[in-house]
Amino acid sequence: QVQLVESGGGLVQPGGSLRLSCAASRSTLSINVMSWYRQAPGKERELVGSITRSGSTNLVPSVEGRFTISRDNAKNTVYLQMNSLKPEDAAVYYCNARTISPMGEYVESWGQGTLVTVSS
Repeated sequence: QVQLVESGGGLVQPGGSLRLSCAASRSTLSINVMSWYRQAPGKERELVGSITRSGSTNLVPSVEGRFTISRDNAKNTVYLQMNSLKPEDAAVYYCNARTISPMGEYVESWGQGTLVTVSS
């Protein structure tokens, strides 16, 4: 299991920017996939984007072009840069890590979440 700590959430105005950080307890190079999810009140948790060990990133259409995922392997940290924020982006953002066990099965870890509020 990977220990994950998110940070960087806060209040931002529509159109503003925010960068979230996810610090992992082990090398990000040892993690198969790291992802950002978000959950708004009364809604299901949804995937925002992912980054693989190779550095390939994917973002869902609703945030593609506005959000970017990056990684600093030296700091064991993954970032979510959020630009042009919209009210519908407001949610608790969670970091997720998937590793593969020696038995070949996925092991998932979750951070505690960081709150992003988009409001005037």
